[in-house]
Amino acid sequence: MNSLASHEIIYIESLGCVRNNIDSEVMAGLLERAGHSIIDDPSKASVIVVNTCGFISAASEEAVDIILAMAEYKKEQLKRLVVTGCLVERYKNDDLASTMPEVDAFLGTGAVDKIVNAVEDRVSKIFTSYPDPDEQKLHKPALPRKFSSLTPAYIKVSVGCNRKCTYCIIPRLRGTQKSRIADDILLEVEQFFARGSKEIALVAENTTDYGLDLKENFGLETLLKKIEEKAQIAAPAKQSVWVRLLYAYPSTLSKSIISTVLNSDIICSYFDIPVQHASSKILKRMGRRYSKRDLYDLFGFIRKKDPGAALRTTIITGFPGESEDDFNDLLGFIEDVKFDHLGVFIYSDSGDLKSHGLDNHVPHDIAVKRHDIIMEKQAQISHEINLNHVGKTYKVLVEEKSDDGVYLGRTQFQAPEVDGLTFIYGFDLEINTFIDVNITESYEYDIAGEVV
Repeated sequence: MNSLASHEIIYIESLGCVRNNIDSEVMAGLLERAGHSIIDDPSKASVIVVNTCGFISAASEEAVDIILAMAEYKKEQLKRLVVTGCLVERYKNDDLASTMPEVDAFLGTGAVDKIVNAVEDRVSKIFTSYPDPDEQKLHKPALPRKFSSLTPAYIKVSVGCNRKCTYCIIPRLRGTQKSRIADDILLEVEQFFARGSKEIALVAENTTDYGLDLKENFGLETLLKKIEEKAQIAAPAKQSVWVRLLYAYPSTLSKSIISTVLNSDIICSYFDIPVQHASSKILKRMGRRYSKRDLYDLFGFIRKKDPGAALRTTIITGFPGESEDDFNDLLGFIEDVKFDHLGVFIYSDSGDLKSHGLDNHVPHDIAVKRHDIIMEKQAQISHEINLNHVGKTYKVLVEEKSDDGVYLGRTQFQAPEVDGLTFIYGFDLEINTFIDVNITESYEYDIAGEVV
């Protein structure tokens, strides 16, 4: 290989979920270790890397638009355009080089460690690497990683998925589930707290499936207890750091895991549980291994144990076969549970999905209408919940100064990026610290208050 002797200025555009963002941070770390620089301005970069999402059609379309927009810099200073991630993995057999001739290198999801080769290679006409995602090496704490933020710090506890949901392409893009060994995760936790991170978020395709593929009897409940021990050593004062659990699968979120979360001073009483639907018929067609009754039991148990626990979910509407009765089942469920936070997606069809072959596809206009009805209902629910926060005092993590006398932060019941914010009225506040805030105002998704 004829590697570049020059020092390259590299911009990385990371699309999609936080799990993808971790891959981008690792690629940035590898590139810096190889002697290159990472910047935040694509107009000044000599190399651009676009780490794509390809989970649904809208994400794929956005990725293509951004790739083409970045390719415009080739008319100016850009030497090389590299495209990585899920879009590449999903369409690797579709002659991407002909479809996107502007691109100089393509890396699949299992080729994160090939990023330096892709940037420096000048031998191949088009550099490509599509290793089997099942052969991907799991992230090691010693692997360089350039963090996009101090807080929150995201940790992958596993990669891939053994579920067979009919609407989902992830097992093909990321391979079967591969849980990281506990020692690696715990070492990474120590490193984050040593850096000054105030919140750690555990992520995976299904975080509560952690350990099911390991030989030793070490699951998520044990891991959470070990992480809590590390957190208590790093920050002895109660609630001076947070640990947050994201992407729980309903049937593996056990009562013992729930109790471990609720009995902790450090783990947030926040349950992110993507249920996808509530009609038992649609859940079965989706390949989800639980029923509407199971969901009512699960959320009822959490509410009974802690009425103040925050509940978040994601929903798919317009799935093939979703009748008006099925939709009403879903809407009634949302009204009954009253989620603090809820995201809803319109079913995204594609010929490479098992669900594509199901009968009774829902017309797009009907799916859009159902989406809008759910969003309107959830806005009402969220506003009612936020009204109940007025007059109460919460510990808030200060994250950003918005204006003179106004800061942005989050409570335990607000996860980063996906939920609302807390506007903090105060002066001379230190970023990345906790402060008590008395809530004085509420909105559909946000709350606001004054420093106590």
